[in-house]
Amino acid sequence: MRKPREYGAEQAYLPLGLFKLRLPFVHYRWEWPEAAQGVILVAVALSATSAHMEALGCTFQIAVTMVVLNGLLYILHPTFGDPVFPGWITPAIPLVLAYLSGFESGVDRIHATIALQMLMAVLFLVLGVTGLAQRVIHIVPISMRAGILMGAGIAATYSVIRPDEGARMYGMETSVIVGAVLCFLIMYSARYNVWRKKSKIMEFISKLGMLPGLFGALILGTLLGELPAPVIEWGITPLHFRELLANYTVFGMGFPAVDYFIKGLPLMVTCYIIAFGDFVLAETVVKEADEVRQDEYVEFNPSRSNVISGIRNLILSLFAPYAPLSGPLWAGGTIAVAERYKHGREAMDSIYGGVGSYILAMAVAGLILPIVSLLKPALPIAMSLTMLVQGFACCYIAMNMVKTREQQGAAAITAIVVAFQSAAIGLAVGIAMHLILGVLVLEEHEHVEPAEES
Repeated sequence: MRKPREYGAEQAYLPLGLFKLRLPFVHYRWEWPEAAQGVILVAVALSATSAHMEALGCTFQIAVTMVVLNGLLYILHPTFGDPVFPGWITPAIPLVLAYLSGFESGVDRIHATIALQMLMAVLFLVLGVTGLAQRVIHIVPISMRAGILMGAGIAATYSVIRPDEGARMYGMETSVIVGAVLCFLIMYSARYNVWRKKSKIMEFISKLGMLPGLFGALILGTLLGELPAPVIEWGITPLHFRELLANYTVFGMGFPAVDYFIKGLPLMVTCYIIAFGDFVLAETVVKEADEVRQDEYVEFNPSRSNVISGIRNLILSLFAPYAPLSGPLWAGGTIAVAERYKHGREAMDSIYGGVGSYILAMAVAGLILPIVSLLKPALPIAMSLTMLVQGFACCYIAMNMVKTREQQGAAAITAIVVAFQSAAIGLAVGIAMHLILGVLVLEEHEHVEPAEES
């Protein structure tokens, strides 16, 4: 039986060195509102099937099996002391897919995916265990960090709207555009922010993140014939672990050669720089929630989050090579939990209960075949909307990072090269731009004049 938490104390746990073990129903209660959101928003998790099928050439059934396994691994974060809802390294997806397209479909590409994810696992684990994550990221110049982040945003957006048949929105342009308009309106519009303060219905809708846009696109796409009508199937989602292990992992394909790891190094650095922004955002969200809720002490430890993210990447690299990679944060889920958590202890006893319930319900929903089959036609749209929303966020965050003319110009050039060439060339250009502009004009010093407003 759970022991009630004293005011201002930390939620009960079992100490395990860096980790703090908390089990559902034992150390935190079940939160039904978050569970309900998890069941509905499994559509976002399932949208990763598009990336798997594109990257690995696997079937939808294999892709769903990978999504279910990934979803189960999410619970590692709240279970071992990380009060956030984890996710993919979403902005990096188009960069990863572009990188993988340079390998032959089949064993060659599978090995490239495995090697990249293993590299990410090692980097997360080393920086987490040593506590060097914060120091290492500050070595990278601001202009370079902003350029990589903006480049990821541009690549994400261009993958959806490019003017050819390779565009993600090809054949369903109207549905994607309408869905994107709804997502931007609800998630980013200052005008909607005013409206939601005057309406409980709009306030509720604002907490659903991308879901209203996704459902709007699904309904419109079905009516216009851009999407096939869903065929509801009944039962438990069939999982194909044997086929997955035999045809897409080191157990069936063998271990990647050293060349794959060497080729993946520049993209590994790029992806970590992108992921670092999630660590910063996670810490900010948790800190804000902790300041509001004085009855519970909530700790976010970047080193612990790095280690858990590394463990997830390592497991997936062995059992289900995951093109979106494993990142430390799904901003939509974490923010949704944190906002209701701020309403007080009666609304949500512990933030770990909110995050844990959300994750577990989403994992269970992925096993319910009627839900999966209902959402299947909308999954390509879900990925398109995810890319557009992430593209918007990456670009405005990157723009806020750079203050001087030199930083802005260097970041823009780096971004264009990252988006339309490769991560390796982008890193080289970013370094060159910093050396040419940053060293010569002392870009990081306060006496540099800010950029002129147009």
